[in-house]
Amino acid sequence: MLSLDGSYGEGGGQIVRTALAFSALTGEGFEVIRIRQGRKQPGLKAQHLHCIKGLEELCNAKSRYAELGSDKLIFEPGTISGKTVSIDIGTAGSISLLLQSLLLPAMFADKKVRFRITGGTSGKWAMPVDYFSNVFMPHLKKFCEKINVKLLKRGYYPKGGGKVDIEIKPRWSASNFKDFLIEMKRQGPFVDVVEQGKLLQIKGISHASKLLENSQVAERQAKAAKVLLSKYMCPVQIQTEYCDTRSTGSGITLWAIFSKGEEIDFSNPVILGSDALGERGKRAEIVGNEAAEALMKEIDSKGAVDSHLADNLVPFLIFGGRLKTSNITKHCRTNMWVCEQFLGKMFKIDEENKVISV
Repeated sequence: MLSLDGSYGEGGGQIVRTALAFSALTGEGFEVIRIRQGRKQPGLKAQHLHCIKGLEELCNAKSRYAELGSDKLIFEPGTISGKTVSIDIGTAGSISLLLQSLLLPAMFADKKVRFRITGGTSGKWAMPVDYFSNVFMPHLKKFCEKINVKLLKRGYYPKGGGKVDIEIKPRWSASNFKDFLIEMKRQGPFVDVVEQGKLLQIKGISHASKLLENSQVAERQAKAAKVLLSKYMCPVQIQTEYCDTRSTGSGITLWAIFSKGEEIDFSNPVILGSDALGERGKRAEIVGNEAAEALMKEIDSKGAVDSHLADNLVPFLIFGGRLKTSNITKHCRTNMWVCEQFLGKMFKIDEENKVISV
C-alpha cells in the first residue's frame, strides 16, 4: 500500500482526487495523511467524500477514515465494472472536480459506464461544465469508444442542484494496467499539442439565472468579452442562455480554436479556454472582461494548452505524449507527483519552453 503526504506541493484536494483515480486504475491501495494541509480548513470536504463513494460503487472499493474533516484516508480498490452510478453532491460542490476521480477509471471498465451527477456546474477554483465539454472533452475522445456529456440543468452556489449526465463506452480493458501502459507507449504519443497554430475562431457560452434576464446579464457578459476579443480579427460567437436554478448566479466560458495548416487536428485539438463567475454586486461587464482577459493571456502566450487544461491533461499524458502550456503551475506539478507515486518517474519538464512530456 502506498503512503502519500497530502501536504506535498500545492497541498490541496487534487492529491486525493488523483490518487483515487490511479488507485482504481492500478489496483493499488493507498494511505494519505495530512490531507489539504495547504488550505484554511484542512481535511476531507464533502466533494472528496462523494469521489470516494462514487469509486466504492464503480470498483467495489473499501475505505477507512472517509469522514468530513478527516485528515487521513485509506483506500483499497476492487475491480472496475460498468454500471450506472448516481451521485448527489447535495450542495454546489463541483461536478467537474468529482469527475477528476471517476473519469479515467470509467474508461477502463468492462462495459459502458453512466454517471448521473447532481451538484455545482460553475464554481470557484473548478472548471465549469461548459469548459469540460468544449475544452477538455475533445482531448478525451481518443481514449474511449464514446463519451457523451449532457448538461441537463445548471447549478450555482450555494444550493447547487445542477444536473449532468455522462456516458462512457470504454475503448480498452486492462487486467494489468501497468503492462497495458507499456504497450500503449509503444504505439506512439496519444497527446501531442505543442504548436498553437492559426487562430480560427473564438466561441463561448454566457449564462445566468432567469431572475437576471430582465437585467440582460448574459448579454452584457457576452458583449463585454466580445469587445475585447475583437482585436484578434477572427469570428467571435458567444451564445447566451437563461435557466431556472436553485440559487441565483451567472458565468461565462470562452474558448479559442486553432488549426494546424488549414484544418483542425481533431485527434490533438488546440483549444484554449477561460471562464469567469458572476457574484452579487459584481457588474456583468466585469465578468465578461475577466474571462476575455484571461483568454487573451493564454492566446498571447503561444502555448497550445492553457494552464488549467495542462493540469487536467497530466493524467492522460501517462499514455505517452507532450504538451506546451502557458504556465506550469504548482497545481500541475503536484498532479505529476501523484501520478508518479503510482507509476514511477515518467514526466520530463522543459522549463524554458514550458513543455511537459512522457
